[in-house]
Amino acid sequence: MARQHTTPETRSVRLLKVGEQVRHVLSELLMRQHVHDEVLSAHSVSVTEVRMSPDLRHAMVFVKSLLGADEEAVLKALRTHTAYFQREVAQRLKLKYAARLKFVADESFDEASRIDALLADPRVRRDLDEDDDEDQGEDQGEDQGGEA
Repeated sequence: MARQHTTPETRSVRLLKVGEQVRHVLSELLMRQHVHDEVLSAHSVSVTEVRMSPDLRHAMVFVKSLLGADEEAVLKALRTHTAYFQREVAQRLKLKYAARLKFVADESFDEASRIDALLADPRVRRDLDEDDDEDQGEDQGEDQGGEA
C-alpha cells in the first residue's frame, strides 16, 4: 500500500491543537531562558512549527535562529537538552505520553527567499508582465462584449 502524504489540511484538528500547544510551551521556555545553555542564551530561537505524529508520541519541532546565525550550534544545543524539553512539555500539557521531540532546522524561510529571488529575475518579471497585459486585454474584451 502506498503511503499517503499528509498536508496541514488533512491532519486532524487534535494533532494541530496539540502541536500548537507544544510550540507555545517550547517558545516560552526558550524566551524565558529556562534552559541554562550559553548557545541558547546568546541566540534568539523561534519555534516555527510543531508536527505531531498521529499517536502524539513523536513531534517534529521546526526551529529557526534569528537571522539564521549559527544554526548548527543552536540545533546541537537544543538536541542536547531534549530530555528537559520533553519533561517540561509533558508536565505543562498533562499529556498521557511525553512526546519524543526531534529538532529540525526550518528551511521554509530559505525556500521563500529563493522563490522571491526567482520572481525578481528580470526575465521572469518580463514574462509575468506579459501575462498581466494579456489578462487585462481579455477582461476588457469581455466587458465590451457583455455590453453589446
